[in-house]
Amino acid sequence: MVGTEAQAGGGQPGEADLLRDMLRRPEYRKALVFCGLIGIPVALVAYWFLVALHQLERLMWTTWPEALGWERAPWWWGFPLLGVAGVVVGVVVVRLPGRGGHVPAAGLHAGGVTKEALPGVVAAALVGLPLGVVLGPEAPLIALGGGLALLSASLVRAPQTEASTALLGAAGSAAAISALFGNPVVGAVLLMEVAGVGGPQLFAVMLPALLASGVGDLVFTGFGHWTGLETGSLDIGLPKPPPLDVGDVLWVLVTAPVVALLVHWIFVVGRYTIRFVASRTVRNTTLCALGVAVCVALYSLTTGRSPAEVALSGESTLGELAQDPHAWPIGALVAVLVFKSLAYALCLGGLRGGPVFPALFLGGAAGVLLSPLPGFGLVPAMAAGMAAAVAAALRLPVSGVVLVVLLLGNVETVALVVLAAVLSFTLTELLPQGPKAAATP
Repeated sequence: MVGTEAQAGGGQPGEADLLRDMLRRPEYRKALVFCGLIGIPVALVAYWFLVALHQLERLMWTTWPEALGWERAPWWWGFPLLGVAGVVVGVVVVRLPGRGGHVPAAGLHAGGVTKEALPGVVAAALVGLPLGVVLGPEAPLIALGGGLALLSASLVRAPQTEASTALLGAAGSAAAISALFGNPVVGAVLLMEVAGVGGPQLFAVMLPALLASGVGDLVFTGFGHWTGLETGSLDIGLPKPPPLDVGDVLWVLVTAPVVALLVHWIFVVGRYTIRFVASRTVRNTTLCALGVAVCVALYSLTTGRSPAEVALSGESTLGELAQDPHAWPIGALVAVLVFKSLAYALCLGGLRGGPVFPALFLGGAAGVLLSPLPGFGLVPAMAAGMAAAVAAALRLPVSGVVLVVLLLGNVETVALVVLAAVLSFTLTELLPQGPKAAATP
C-alpha cells in the first residue's frame, strides 16, 4: 500500500516497477540468456565429476578389497588411503591457488573461488573424498560451478563487473549443485541462503514464518484426523503413509535439540582443528587424515562391520540405513555415531569437501536409534534427525527443510521437518560458537 501511494503521488517507484525496468534492460536479458547457456557445460562437468567420485569410491572400498580376496575392506584399510589423502590435500592447500577450496567447518559459501583455483579444488576433491575423507562433494561442486562460469565468461570475453561476476558465479554454482541433488529448486534455494540474499533481516522474518507454517500444518492435519471432516484438498489419491500422531510431535521436541547439540559441537571441534592445521599444514593435515583412519579402524574392530560406514560422506550408507534399518544393531548405531562424529570433526577443520551428507547421515542414524521410543515412528524419527542435523550444520533452515523433504519423498512429515529445523537452527545460533572459522584460511 505504501509503495502504491508513493507511485500515485509521484514518489519513488515501487519494487514491481524496479523489477520491470530491470527486465527491460538489454544487458540484463543478455546476462539471463548467458546464465542459461552456462548451465549446459557446468551440468555436464558436474555430472562427470560426480561419476568419477562414485567410481573411484567404489574402486577403493569395494573392488580392490574383493580383488585381493576380502569380503569387504579390512579394518586397517583406511590407513594407507587416508594417509595419501592427507598428504595430497595438505600439498594442494599449501602449493596451489585457492588452497583447495573453502574450509568446511565454516559452512557452505558461494563465491570467492576464482577460475585459477579450479585445479586445486578438483585435485583435493578427487583425491580426498574417494579415499575416505568424511565430507561430501557439495562444496567442491559449488566452487567448480562458479569457477567454470567465470572461466566461460572470460573465454567469450564478456564484460566482467562486480555485479556480473557475482551473478555468473551464483548461476554456475546453482547449476552444479542442482546436478548433485537432482532438483533445481534445492539448488536455487540453497544458493539464495548461502549467498545471504536479504542478510539477517531475511532470517528474522523467515524463521517465525517457517515455524508458524509448520505448527499450522500440524494443527490443521491433526484436527482433520480427529474430527474426520473434510475441507477440500489437493490430494489426487496416491497412497499415503500412516498419519502422524501426538507421540511423533512430542518426541521431535526431544530429538531435534539432541541432534542439534551433537552436530553443533562437532563443528566447534572442527573450528579448533583449523587452528591445529594452520601451524604446519601438510604435516597436520596428514595427522588429521590418519586420525580419521583410527576412527574408521576402531569402528570396524568393535562392530565387525565395514570401515566404509564411518569413512566417506555417508551418502550411499544413508540409503542402506533407510532401506534396512533393522540390519543395524543398537551397538552398531551407537558406534557409528561416536566414531563418524569424531572423524567428521577432524575432516571439517583439516581437509576439504562439503558438510551436508555426513550431517544427514548422523541425523538419520540418530533417528533410527531413537525410533523405538514409545509412539515414535521410524520415518518421523529419521525426518526429525536429518532436518535437525542439516540445519545445525549449514545454518540454512529453509534449504535444510527442502532438502530433507526431497530425500524423504514423504509429504506427511513436512511439518515435523519444519519444526525440527527451526528448533535446531535457533538452538545452535544461541550456543557458544567456538573460534571463528574463516572460509579460506
